[in-house]
Amino acid sequence: MQLYFRDNFWNAGLTEILDEQEGKVGHLDLRSSFGSAIDIYGPNDELLYNGKFPFFSGKWEINGADGEQIGILRSRLTFFSKKYTYETIGRGSYEIISPAFSKEYEIIDDSENVVAQFKQVNGWLSSGAFLLDNQCEFLDSYELVAVIIGMHAIQKAANNAGN
Repeated sequence: MQLYFRDNFWNAGLTEILDEQEGKVGHLDLRSSFGSAIDIYGPNDELLYNGKFPFFSGKWEINGADGEQIGILRSRLTFFSKKYTYETIGRGSYEIISPAFSKEYEIIDDSENVVAQFKQVNGWLSSGAFLLDNQCEFLDSYELVAVIIGMHAIQKAANNAGN
């Protein structure tokens, strides 16, 4: 399943999630311009997932609609690539890897199989926009939207800390 979605420049407001035919299949609610918390809604406007940084944490926590934690995303220190680990509750661990200056990412399972790919498709001065191609039977595409927005939030936080 391919999905298109984007962040907002000010980290607040609603943005649509689109399919390959540019039909609306859900939306993101970027809840606050002062923090990085999101809600993800499906095609029938039902809440599916939310993501946030827990208080004073650099980890991105993803919860289901019921509030139960389903995974944690963390950045990994590397010099020549971008690496993240997404640890799910009961469904394994996944690596998110990209070469240093690339905007294309692969999500790799414990068996080192590529189970999903995404790329950043926005311009230099615009907010983050992404194309997700999910082939994984264990990770929901909307869950991966939360993971990708979390990865983008971690990158923005690191860039802001460096300035």
